Amino acid sequence: MLLEIEELNQKFEGLHAVKDVSLQVREGELAGIIGPNGAGKTTLFNLITGVYRPTSGDIRFDGASIVGLPPSAIVGRGIARTFQTIRLFRDLSVLDNVRIAHYQTATYPLMSSFLRLPGMVRREAEIVERSLELLDVFGLAHLAAERAGSLPYGAQRQLEIARALATSPRLLLLDEPAAGMNPAEVEELSELIKHVQERFQVTILLIEHQMKMVMSICQRLTVLDFGQIIAQGAPEEVRNNERVLEAYLGRGVALG
Repeated sequence: MLLEIEELNQKFEGLHAVKDVSLQVREGELAGIIGPNGAGKTTLFNLITGVYRPTSGDIRFDGASIVGLPPSAIVGRGIARTFQTIRLFRDLSVLDNVRIAHYQTATYPLMSSFLRLPGMVRREAEIVERSLELLDVFGLAHLAAERAGSLPYGAQRQLEIARALATSPRLLLLDEPAAGMNPAEVEELSELIKHVQERFQVTILLIEHQMKMVMSICQRLTVLDFGQIIAQGAPEEVRNNERVLEAYLGRGVALG
């Protein structure tokens, strides 16, 4: 197991946002978390990535607890994420948005940067080359010099995933990557996510409301409602689970 979550709880001034959540993600898996709005999905991602410290419970990555580590240290361990609301450096270029993520692992001394010593110059060239390779995977290399904020919405979503991959993660967390996309864009993104998993050999855990998408690409699903797990299993099992149907249909949303 790459990610193990055990009896996780998160309370906010009496609100039990995550309650007794336990789940596991196997290395190489493409798993999904679904549930109605307010179910605690993004809170769970924030706990995994160190934005919040859990009230109780444990989170283990590759066998070691990461509870209490700052987000930067968790990225260094091999966990990267995207956000429900796009968080690009909008005024920087497409290329610079990806370059920035590489500095998590840049090792040359500060003085080398000031003096532009050969080692630093070589490392910078490698970062640019790697960044362009990532952009090419997403069909964005020809837009490298463009301002990130000027990209179409779907391309901004893809750029955010490319930036996350620049940290060389073992686990990639995608928070509603298809939000705001039309059906054609969702289908294209589904194929892209599968391609990313295979090409980069990365484990993926995604939150998504697009039922057609998660049912087609996820190997296993966890369903949250009011902060609690109400179902886990293969997509077909979850689709026909009475508690899942009640959680969705009770809020006017039908499973796809």
